[in-house]
Amino acid sequence: MKILINDGIHPSGLEKLKAAGFEVDNIKIPQDELAEKLPEYAAICVRSATKVRSELIDLCPQLKAIGRGGVGLDNIDVEHARNKGIKVLNTPAASSRSVAELAFAHLLSISRFLYKSNRHMPKDGHDEFKALKKSYSKGFELKGKTIGIIGMGRIGREAAKIALGLDMKVLGVDPFVDKAEIKFEIATNHFSVSLPVVSMDEMLSQSDIISLHIPYTGAAVITESEFSKMKDGVILINASRGGTVNEKALLAALDKDKVAAAGIDVFENEPQPMVELIQHPNVSCTPHIGASTNEAQENIGTELADKIIAALKPA
Repeated sequence: MKILINDGIHPSGLEKLKAAGFEVDNIKIPQDELAEKLPEYAAICVRSATKVRSELIDLCPQLKAIGRGGVGLDNIDVEHARNKGIKVLNTPAASSRSVAELAFAHLLSISRFLYKSNRHMPKDGHDEFKALKKSYSKGFELKGKTIGIIGMGRIGREAAKIALGLDMKVLGVDPFVDKAEIKFEIATNHFSVSLPVVSMDEMLSQSDIISLHIPYTGAAVITESEFSKMKDGVILINASRGGTVNEKALLAALDKDKVAAAGIDVFENEPQPMVELIQHPNVSCTPHIGASTNEAQENIGTELADKIIAALKPA
């Protein structure tokens, strides 16, 4: 059976698939050519670039599995595929730590003005250096701050684990769980902390920092209404999915200092995000690289290969 790896995969996953006896094409077929070429494959592995919509699925009677290297499945018509007996697979656990660490990279950068001072450091000039030192000397520690985490799934729990390690108070929001169990493994010590899950309104009103770790379900979770309920000077971090935050409302909140700063890895209109947002002086931004670590990519490749192999094994 033939497998198309259309958006790339870590060599660890590629080797597993080949060792299992599959014919693997690790190539990039443009979106507009997939309708012609995908019907010859039994499975396709994608990331976020390739779209596998119902029209394409209907043209591929041999297709048995669609694998997504990553968490979100918004680029795949999941229900349509499953209704046709096609297995839809993803790797929700593989990149959790990497995404959570990026969220805190943004937060730490904001807390000490790293994203600003790095751009503004003078090439020379003692007076300029002293002026910058004064401008960026009002940072803050994360210890004792309250962080609201929207979404207490795998990534949200990893973010909570980091927050607890920094001696922060964590308020979780998740309509699907009543409490979140945070497990720690330090050397030979294993222990867990149980965090209560609160209402959205309670979290919005009490949090100094808010971080999103949820999928996009067709509508923004943070809109003008939610911004109005937040503390003045709140910090917003979004390393989840573009569209979960209404960007026009965020821009307005930044301009009014309702939001003191934002760390953003995902955008509504990728790969052409809103210019006013990414150039805002109080925005720390990255180009959707939450899962882009060596460790996460190896984990994704291995996990996805295992799931594809299991899905294509003869019954």
